[in-house]
Amino acid sequence: MAITTNAISTAAANATAVQVEALNAFVQRHRRLFVLTGAGCSTPSGIPDYRDAEGGWKRPQPVTFQAFTGEAATRRRYWARSLAGWPRFATARANPAHRALATLEREGRIEALVTQNVDGLHQQAGSATVIDLHGRLDQVVCLGCGARHPREELQQRLLARNPGWERHVAAIAPDGDADLDGVDFASFEVPDCVGCGGLLKPDVVFYGESVPRARVEAAVAHLRRSDAMLVVGSSLMVYSGLRFARMAAEAGIPVAALNLGRTRADELLSLKVEADCVAALAGWVARDSG
Repeated sequence: MAITTNAISTAAANATAVQVEALNAFVQRHRRLFVLTGAGCSTPSGIPDYRDAEGGWKRPQPVTFQAFTGEAATRRRYWARSLAGWPRFATARANPAHRALATLEREGRIEALVTQNVDGLHQQAGSATVIDLHGRLDQVVCLGCGARHPREELQQRLLARNPGWERHVAAIAPDGDADLDGVDFASFEVPDCVGCGGLLKPDVVFYGESVPRARVEAAVAHLRRSDAMLVVGSSLMVYSGLRFARMAAEAGIPVAALNLGRTRADELLSLKVEADCVAALAGWVARDSG
């Protein structure tokens, strides 16, 4: 007898439901969770990710720290794309996955939430104990004097120096910039720090840069006080997140992952749930409001 498409869909839905129940049981068994989130937590908010289900790149790799600091042309291209993408990035809103994790924290079940995302949506949803491992895109830092300013303030300076560029329409990219193809960036003007004239950079960790030691140490301290680790929406392909899964496994702390597709730590997992973050965590939001 041929297996119908409906039968396959039903079997897949049933399998997912079983996995989600296993995830709920995992959370209930462990009172102090160390949560690590990645791009899959924010894609439902309209912020795209870089990797596919196999962990491969969907698009060109992001700009490196070395290229950004060493090449004026790279900075012009970056800030021109950022000017176009910032309005949509800045108006992204927390989704039910963010709110579910905030609910769990309010119930006293989360030791700390470490995020690889730079969008601030966990804080927007109400999470308080958040470590922004890779920084925040809503801040700009001067590489000369260290001064920090709101990204929105720089947006106004970019618009003032580059009239007409706001008319470029492009799809938002993962880092809050935009895909501007076939555009000549040679005439784009990049403002310097108003205080010292130094180079301005988004206050995020670029590829080729190290995560600040204080953030890593704070996260490790929280991990040691936890009795389980939960990965949400991350393939852990980047070492900055993978290290915590390895530390947890070495310490005998069970690790569960909620992620569509493979992770770099699959062999370390006590539980793997391949489901959409919002669909899998929606019940936690309902519990808080019910």
